[in-house]
Amino acid sequence: MSASPTPASTPPLFTAADHAAMQRALQLASLAASFGEVPVGAVVYRTADGTTLGEGFNRREMDGDPLAHAELIAIAAAARHLGDWRLTDCTLVVTLEPCCMCAGGIINARVGRLVYGATDPKAGACESLHTLTTDTRLNHRVTPLPGLMADDCGKLLREFFRNLRQ
Repeated sequence: MSASPTPASTPPLFTAADHAAMQRALQLASLAASFGEVPVGAVVYRTADGTTLGEGFNRREMDGDPLAHAELIAIAAAARHLGDWRLTDCTLVVTLEPCCMCAGGIINARVGRLVYGATDPKAGACESLHTLTTDTRLNHRVTPLPGLMADDCGKLLREFFRNLRQ
């Protein structure tokens, strides 16, 4: 009698490093909110060992800079840390689905993995409105992994905008 093959175990969608980075991204998002910024936080870490290479939060109002999105700040910090613009061995974790501008930055930086929390039905460029990060016409693609701690990420955004309207 031969042993029946066992199904290969599938790796978890999110790693422990993803969870740790999202916890930090949520802290950064809360910091952004305390400055009156839309609460989005981002962390770039080395995929192999979880070492944080860059982080950021939205700073558009603080800096008067329309490009000061959390993802772009984190990507730039990681590139400076590595001394290389290519982030192929890195994971970007962000609390909100990246917009078109940030998706372009992710593609141009050659980010290896993209993890995010809440989807953005009004500006999301990874799955909601556009699918830029997986567009086969572009020279780099990264399959987004959405939904990590999505409830926490969404709650932070909803509370921020609710308070803003009051």
